[in-house]
Amino acid sequence: MAISTTAVAQEHELLVAARAGDESAFGQIVEQHHARLHAHCYRMLGSVQDAEDAVQETFLRAWRGLASFEGRSATLSWLYTIATNTCLTTISKRPKRVLPIDYGPPTAPNLHDPGKPLVETVWIEPYPDDAVGLEDGYAATDARYEQLEAVELAFIAALQLLPARQRAVLILREVLGFSAAEVSESLGTTTASVNSALQRARKTVEDRLPERSQQATLRSLGDERIRSLVDAYVDAWAKGDVAAVRDLLVEDAVFSMPPWPSWWRGRATIAGFAEEAAQFCAASRAIPIRANGQPAVAYFQIDEETGRWKAAAIDVLTLQDERISEITAFIDPELFPSFGLPLVLEP
Repeated sequence: MAISTTAVAQEHELLVAARAGDESAFGQIVEQHHARLHAHCYRMLGSVQDAEDAVQETFLRAWRGLASFEGRSATLSWLYTIATNTCLTTISKRPKRVLPIDYGPPTAPNLHDPGKPLVETVWIEPYPDDAVGLEDGYAATDARYEQLEAVELAFIAALQLLPARQRAVLILREVLGFSAAEVSESLGTTTASVNSALQRARKTVEDRLPERSQQATLRSLGDERIRSLVDAYVDAWAKGDVAAVRDLLVEDAVFSMPPWPSWWRGRATIAGFAEEAAQFCAASRAIPIRANGQPAVAYFQIDEETGRWKAAAIDVLTLQDERISEITAFIDPELFPSFGLPLVLEP
């Protein structure tokens, strides 16, 4: 991502002022780089809240380390180094995050008994790219993945399967466009180690990703067709229309609903749930949103006692050609504020 000479000069002025103790100048640096660092930490950690905690810790470490920063690298590169190492510390202290499909085998086709939700925090969280302000395009000329492509659910899930340092290397090299030498300096290792880790990480991720990214699919469909698909999805579930749901899905579609570890595969199986889910969906209010660079729907369910709409679930849709290949329904009202959505809608 090219940065103008004027912007570089302005940031240098802010940095000089911050190093002299000007907290306001440092606050402007924080504001400029928060969104990119947040996306970076999310890729590393798979959690919006963990990412925010990591970003706050990054800026705290940066403030404390300003005196030792000599400015030989760009400020953002320096902050990425701090953020990466902050995330590595976090990863070492908690279990990796996954989607249900990576947690266990598919479940028997019975939505009446999906089991019990897991109490442990092991699930990837959806990412509010619109609310956070993630930019489209590539971060740098040497980057291999687009910024939005690199927060797609499939990509984030694949990243979480990598050992922590391989994950960091792949993100720094392929998403942010750092050179091998820059990555080796950031991680305190050798260029040879970085190149070796990148080769292993590439194979794991490429084996897991679909042939076509969501961004490519969405561009081919266009905004109008995407809106039509989302509207049809909401309408089919609300009516309990089994045939309509089935027609929207690819043959081997996947449906999951974290924090339940259960997940189901197959168009007929998933469509069969429509009649069972119709009562819930009919008593819900659906708001189209975007999550992980993909179309999504935020559901509010009616509270019959108060008549107010309460946050219920966020369905993230993965598309394949003109159909839906995966529905990931995140059943967690606490996710709504990160999307700029309230926990309760007044009638």
